[in-house]
Amino acid sequence: MLKFARIILSPFTVLYWLAVKVRNRLFDKGIFKSKEIPAKVISIGNLTVGGSGKTPTTDLVTEILHNNNIRVGVLSRGYKRKSKGYRLVCDGENIFTSVDEAGDEIMMMAIEKKIPAAVSERRVEGALKFLNDVKLDSIVLDDGFQHRWIKRNLDILVIDQRFLQKVNKREQFLLPLGDMREPFSSISRADVVIVNQKFNQPEPIPEKLKKYFDGKKVFFAEYQPVGFYDVKNNQHFPFREFEGQKSLVVCGIARPYSFLNILENNNIDIGNKLLFKDHKNYTSKDVQIIRKKFYDTNSHSVLTTEKDAIKLTNFAIELDDIDIYYLKIKMFVKNADEFEREVTKVFNN
Repeated sequence: MLKFARIILSPFTVLYWLAVKVRNRLFDKGIFKSKEIPAKVISIGNLTVGGSGKTPTTDLVTEILHNNNIRVGVLSRGYKRKSKGYRLVCDGENIFTSVDEAGDEIMMMAIEKKIPAAVSERRVEGALKFLNDVKLDSIVLDDGFQHRWIKRNLDILVIDQRFLQKVNKREQFLLPLGDMREPFSSISRADVVIVNQKFNQPEPIPEKLKKYFDGKKVFFAEYQPVGFYDVKNNQHFPFREFEGQKSLVVCGIARPYSFLNILENNNIDIGNKLLFKDHKNYTSKDVQIIRKKFYDTNSHSVLTTEKDAIKLTNFAIELDDIDIYYLKIKMFVKNADEFEREVTKVFNN
């Protein structure tokens, strides 16, 4: 259905391309001006819609800065949140909003890392209010590549390796026909590029696309699973604890392939599953569907992603009799020391 709708809307791809080109040209010529704020800004973004690995990259960058005694906070637009304007999510100690008000990704980081976090559609206004609420040396913009109104000191672009391999496929066209928010030529704007292979084997950048990466600092990254954590008490469990069990797999993420693949590769039965759309906002009706599927299949537990787990905690009472565990993954960048130098050198100027 979605593919059919995109084909119907494909004539608008040219108009979208023109709008992107004109907007970027106005910024490049200085007609549209990026505003500087009194903190170092590191932007993390992508060229496509969904699933490149921005959140794990944000997590990694904030960890690097924290380990270097740099006071850092994360500013996000709060995708699909049920609120508007600026919201302080966490000051580093206390949580001030619900997941519905903040969005799943930023809430996930705030709860796990207790890192200062805020959401705002208007990045400049949000950053200034954030700095007024919390004393910070640096702000990491989650999904900030296209938000050029705020001046940044470092632009990190994350690209899914599997997407790069889809040369001449529909996905590599601009919206609304394809998945690209900007053309590959926009890579020129990035200071650092991360090719995210996720759980897949490394593949070379396709010959047709190599010219866009020339002269860029390119790093390759992969995901490694840490194990499962109990949603109720955050207790860690290795994969072997779930081998041979019949579990119900529940997830609502953009590209569930990687999640399902890592479960299967660790001998976990994925035969019973409920796959929802990306950034799924669970309702009481959805929870009843999960409960029914769980008991109809005689499952021992529900296995889900960290983002989904954050939202399912809203239904702690309804799910109290079901054991729920989320998969924790971590991004590792190859040539980690060099990547850390690229991230921290902006603070030496």
